[in-house]
Amino acid sequence: MGGGGATGTGRAAAHHGEILQGVFLDERRRPRHGLVTLPVVGRGSTARFTQRPESPPEEVTVSPAGRTKARAAAVLAVHACAARCRREPCGGELVLTGDLPVGLGMGSSTSDVIATVRAVAASWGLLLPPRTIARIAVRAEGASDPLMHGSRPLLFAQREGRVLETLGTALPPAVVVGCALGGGEPVDTLSLPAPDHGEDLHAYEHLRRMLRRAVTDADTALLGRVSTSSARMRQRVLRHREFPALTGIADSTGAAGVQIAHSGNVAGLLYDPRTPGLHRRLRRCARALDRAGIPQTRTFTTFATPHQRGVPPWTHTSRTPSADRT
Repeated sequence: MGGGGATGTGRAAAHHGEILQGVFLDERRRPRHGLVTLPVVGRGSTARFTQRPESPPEEVTVSPAGRTKARAAAVLAVHACAARCRREPCGGELVLTGDLPVGLGMGSSTSDVIATVRAVAASWGLLLPPRTIARIAVRAEGASDPLMHGSRPLLFAQREGRVLETLGTALPPAVVVGCALGGGEPVDTLSLPAPDHGEDLHAYEHLRRMLRRAVTDADTALLGRVSTSSARMRQRVLRHREFPALTGIADSTGAAGVQIAHSGNVAGLLYDPRTPGLHRRLRRCARALDRAGIPQTRTFTTFATPHQRGVPPWTHTSRTPSADRT
């Protein structure tokens, strides 16, 4: 393990933006930036790392070129794994593949980073715990989504890489009609102003309590109220011109609410799968989005199904360096 030319593979999932993002109190009553993501099944990144024995640990090549955050994560992971194995670190070759569009707020860079750390660890015969992966991810990209923890709904301090609260085992059941605002163009999240939600702390803590109750009671309507409120507050920064149309479609088709990427253009309308006439509502939603010029992406659920119904998934796979989290 960790010997000549050893190779490891790692995978990581993606998300579909956030249900809630803002400022919350931690266990010591200190305000902390935090978020709750909306998991999406079947999307993500795969990494393969091949060690080059006796090469300097900083000598890591990455393909496709330009994945600077994944490369930084590989170097950090090499040092962490070598220390655990009490061996000399070495460089290697990192190859990334995946199907995530960049800059839409689906966690593409975090997915790359987590897959990379897992691949490096596998090449050393190790399985790193989520807490360690989160710590490396934050060092590599400045902030991280909670993808290393799986699909449980977590309030996660993205700038610290730690869980503020485990809200439960699963989000309430919802059918999500995905779409892209801003014409589906990538967002340079580094250009967005740094969020300063201190004055909204009480509002976010109220939404946190609402979301906690929504998860406990499997209340999709309450989930939609939380995500819509959080999305409205984020419009102070994002200013999506299509947002009024999106919420109008949600109201006219009986959706529970809307959700957005708080640092991107991906968005979704949430429907309770138990609502009478669901398929009719989904068809009306699709037509309304088309009339509003809002591109649809895919329809998925917050619960496991044998077959995901809806429009085909994203087809564009080109990537450029980007940050998916402010």
